[in-house]
Amino acid sequence: MVAKDYPVYLLINRANCSVDEPSVGRELKEPSTKRVKPLSRVTSLASLIPPVKAAPLKRIGQTLQRSISFRSDCRPWGRQIAPAITKRRDSKLWSETFDLGLGHMLSSTEIKRQEAIFELSQGEQDLIEDLKLAKKAYRDPMLKLSIMTEHELNQIFFTLDSLIPLHEDLLSRLREARKPDGLTDHVGHILVDWLPCLETYNSYCSNQVAAKALLDHKKQDHRVHDFLQRCLESPFSRKLDLWSFLDIPRSRLVKYPLLLREMLKHTPNDHPDHQHLDEAMNMIQSIVADINTQTGESECRYYKERLLYLESGQRDLLIDSSRILSCHGELKNNRGAKLHVFLFQDVLVVTRAVTQNEQLCYQLHRQPIPIRDLEWEDLQGGEVRLGGSIRGAFSHSERTKNFFQVVFRSGGQLQMHCFQASDAFNKQQWLNCIRQAKEAVWSAESGAAQTACQDGARPQHDAQH
Repeated sequence: MVAKDYPVYLLINRANCSVDEPSVGRELKEPSTKRVKPLSRVTSLASLIPPVKAAPLKRIGQTLQRSISFRSDCRPWGRQIAPAITKRRDSKLWSETFDLGLGHMLSSTEIKRQEAIFELSQGEQDLIEDLKLAKKAYRDPMLKLSIMTEHELNQIFFTLDSLIPLHEDLLSRLREARKPDGLTDHVGHILVDWLPCLETYNSYCSNQVAAKALLDHKKQDHRVHDFLQRCLESPFSRKLDLWSFLDIPRSRLVKYPLLLREMLKHTPNDHPDHQHLDEAMNMIQSIVADINTQTGESECRYYKERLLYLESGQRDLLIDSSRILSCHGELKNNRGAKLHVFLFQDVLVVTRAVTQNEQLCYQLHRQPIPIRDLEWEDLQGGEVRLGGSIRGAFSHSERTKNFFQVVFRSGGQLQMHCFQASDAFNKQQWLNCIRQAKEAVWSAESGAAQTACQDGARPQHDAQH
C-alpha cells in the first residue's frame, strides 16, 4: 500500500472554546439519529466536506469519521445480506408526551423551558441506549468470536462502559424531579451537583484519535470488515457505523452548553431555578474548555509521534515544544504531488504520507519552517508561482486554481512551497490559519519583549528609592 492510498484531511483549530449553536428543540438531535448510506467498502477522503473552524473537541468529531482511514477495495466476504428495514428512533416533544389538560395555563416561555428540560432527559435516555448497544452488539460479539483481541477492543472502546452509570444517574435524578403531570420545577441544582462527573470525559475524548486509527487499521482484516458491514446492514444500527456510536459521548458533551443555554433563556430571572442554571452554565463551559485543551494536546502529541525524520537536521525544537495543532491536511504542490502539511503553533511542517509497520506516518519533506519567519501569498486563479516568477499558463484549467504560496528566507537560504487546496474555501481556511498563527507568534513575542523591558527597568526604579 502506498501513501496515495491514505486519505488526509484538514483540521482547523478555533482559538476559543465556544461551541457552534444549532437550534435547540425538535431540530436538535443527537448524532445517533443521523442516517448514513451503507458502504460496500471503506472509502477514502477524495470527496471531503470542506473543513470548518472548530475547537479540538468538536473538530475531532467532525473529522475523525473521515480521517486516518485505510482504503480497502475488498468487498464483504461470505454470504451477502439482504437490505434490512432500518429501525428509526422516535423523537417526541414534551407537549406531545404529557396531557396537560385544561387546568394548566402555561405561558409560551414556560412551555419552551419544559421542552428544553425534557429534551435533556430524552437525550440522556438515547445516549444510554446507544452506549449499551455499542457494548452488546459490537464489543462483546467481537471478543467472543475472536474477531479482535481483548487488548485491541480495550483500546478502541476505552472507558465507554464507565460512562453508562454516569448518565443513568443523571437520568434517574431528572425523572425523580418530574412531577406526575410532566412538569419539572427545578433542575439547576441537579446539574450543579452532577456536572463535575463529566471530567471523566477527559481521558475518553483524548483517546479518540488513537482509537479511530486502530479501528480503521483493523478494517483491513476481512473478518472485521465483514462483521462491521453486517452490523451496518442490520436494523439495530439505524445505518450508523461503529464509530458513530463510539463518537456519541463526545457529541453529547458539546450539546450540554446548548441545552443549558436554552433552559436559561426561558427561565425568568426571578425564578428560583435561574441562579442554579446560571452556575451550571459556567461549570459546563469550564469543563468543555478544559476537555478541549486536553483533547487538542493529545491530538498534537499523536501526530508528532508519527513524524519521520530522514536526517537529524530536520528535527526542530519548535515541533517538540508544540502543544497545539492549528490545522493539517492534504495539499498538492505545483507538480501535482500530494503532501500532508501540519501547522503547529510555532512551525509549519511539510510531509509525505507513508506507511511504516502497517501504520500511517508522515515523512518530513524539507526543513520545518518557523512561523515567525514564514511569509505567505494568495495566488490568484491561473497564476502559479514557480521559481520566483509568475506563469499564467493553463489559466482556464482546474489544475491552476486554489493555489497559495509560503516562503521562508533565512540568511542565504530560500525555501518556497506552492500549494494547491481542494477548493477555494479550503484554501481560505489555510490562509486564515496561517495568518492567525503568525499573529499569535507576534503577540507572544511582543508580550515577552514588553515583560523583559519592564523587568529590565525595575532595578533602576528601585535604585532611585
